[in-house]
Amino acid sequence: MKRKQAALIINPRAGQNVAHIEAVQAILEAAGWNTNLALKEYGGHTMELATRAAEQERDLIIAYGGDGTLNQVVNGVMHTPKRRSVVGLIPGGTANVWASEIGIPANPVEAALALVGSQERNVDVGHVEVEGLCLPASTQAEKVPSGKKARKKRPTSDGVRQHFLLMAGLGIDAAIMGHVSKPLKYRVGVLAVGASTAKELPEHRPFPVEIWAGKEKNEGIHWQGEALQVVIGNTRLYADIVQMTPDAHIDDGQLDVCVITAGNPLTTMQQLTSLLLRHHPDNVTAEFPGGALCIACARLGRAPTGWQCDEAQKLPL
Repeated sequence: MKRKQAALIINPRAGQNVAHIEAVQAILEAAGWNTNLALKEYGGHTMELATRAAEQERDLIIAYGGDGTLNQVVNGVMHTPKRRSVVGLIPGGTANVWASEIGIPANPVEAALALVGSQERNVDVGHVEVEGLCLPASTQAEKVPSGKKARKKRPTSDGVRQHFLLMAGLGIDAAIMGHVSKPLKYRVGVLAVGASTAKELPEHRPFPVEIWAGKEKNEGIHWQGEALQVVIGNTRLYADIVQMTPDAHIDDGQLDVCVITAGNPLTTMQQLTSLLLRHHPDNVTAEFPGGALCIACARLGRAPTGWQCDEAQKLPL
């Protein structure tokens, strides 16, 4: 990769990634790159550092961390007007789903060697935005429908992390990821997600949802019903355990949607068990591609609790 001005943004992960910094920096310097190092110090700092590096028109901005770190770097670049910087990754997280998806070596030193010998590639970037809230007169006391859009390659002007490379989720996973203990995650890895799941699952209920392609509802509803989870995929792997959207590709200009429907307690547990066993859920009722999607859901004083982007954050409705 012919890049000379780079920025390496590091998530220390309680010191776990610091041990490899010198080796990674040596590889970048040997490749002739002038690299600025920056260490994440607090929540949201990674995105600020990425935005600053992009405004300085650094040729390459490298995220050294997990999918959440990469998500913040991508959002930092996307929030700058020119968006000329190329984004790279050195895996240093818990699941490293993006690295698995595109074949980046898990070892940081090997990943750095692969990076300096790679070629840049255009990929799709998803975008989530709140379209609006409404209170129908007939159900004002009990419903608050919320419309949301998911699109490819659409910029935003604020500092919210609304772009994603992997997936966006509406339903139980937003609550789960929003309550994962980071100290516990650093110690026990994906088991921390299991602990959060056990806590949030009893509180989750199905919610009414409508999904249609395009900007206007009159273009045709593709699916409606009650769902436990809606997954909008730009990639195939979900949580690095199952191909929830197996036909998704990172550069096809489309978004794939997978809806897991509500059922009786037995079928619900069957679906969740299927996910835990790393199988595609049996009761998936809708999966369709589309470059721009609208989703309307009713919040009945319970679920859904929000959106998550790249399994890294919780966005309230």
